Amino acid sequence: MQILDGTATAASIKKELRNAVDVRKEKGQKIPHLAAILVGNNPASEAYVGAKVRTCEEIGFESTLLRFDTSITEQDLLNEVQKLNQDTRVDGILVQLPLPSHISEDAVINTIAPQKDVDGFHPISQGKMILGQKGFLPATPYGILLLLEKYQIDISGKHCVVVGRSNIVGKPMSVLLARNAHPGNATVTICHSKTADLPSITRQADVLVAAIGRAKFITKEMVKEGAIVIDVGINRIEDSSRKSGYRLVGDVDFDEVAPLCSYITPVPKGVGPMTICGLMKNTLQAVESNE
Repeated sequence: MQILDGTATAASIKKELRNAVDVRKEKGQKIPHLAAILVGNNPASEAYVGAKVRTCEEIGFESTLLRFDTSITEQDLLNEVQKLNQDTRVDGILVQLPLPSHISEDAVINTIAPQKDVDGFHPISQGKMILGQKGFLPATPYGILLLLEKYQIDISGKHCVVVGRSNIVGKPMSVLLARNAHPGNATVTICHSKTADLPSITRQADVLVAAIGRAKFITKEMVKEGAIVIDVGINRIEDSSRKSGYRLVGDVDFDEVAPLCSYITPVPKGVGPMTICGLMKNTLQAVESNE
């Protein structure tokens, strides 16, 4: 069993991005600028956005963080997104999800200019991905592809099972694993909470992607020996031994499943750092596309 180390892989990619920024500076070219919007003070969202801002600093990107109270109206938030759309200094825009219940996530995502949609959530970005056209890939699936590429894992002809059908991970992941590219060319099955006899399907997987949002949902009975397991989940569970009172676990019961695997991602330090790399590579692509 080999750990797919997202932290170490991300460090390598960030070094490449830092070098790309240095080259741009030498040539007098524009430095990538990422703008993030955070509504409220959800601890998980605070942590995610904080990590993204720190990564920008680390690799030499410019960044702007706009904070708003949960009382902001949907229209006022859409107006803030439009301001960023029109700001030529800003190359990429992300709005940290989830948003308060009175604000439509679809309305916000659809308002982001497609050429600045570095999270890859806009319908135009998703459509280009499905058609195999150049565009922004959703950051988490993109990060997973980068991880497979760095470890030189060939999934061509393999049976990949994706558990989860969200627009952010599950659906785009299934498209990208099946695309005629590298990594890709896999045969893909997508499963979800309504799938009948789910374990009989997951046990067929050469590559199993768990993105269902349930702590330790994937057990050893659901994984065949030698499988590659990608755990996208980040779940908080109580742990009185920790100062915080909780610890992070994935959608996979790691201790049970890991001994069966050829490769597996840990939680944390697996897919999470790679998601940020996907976002940063999209932001660099955004500024390059405008030249």
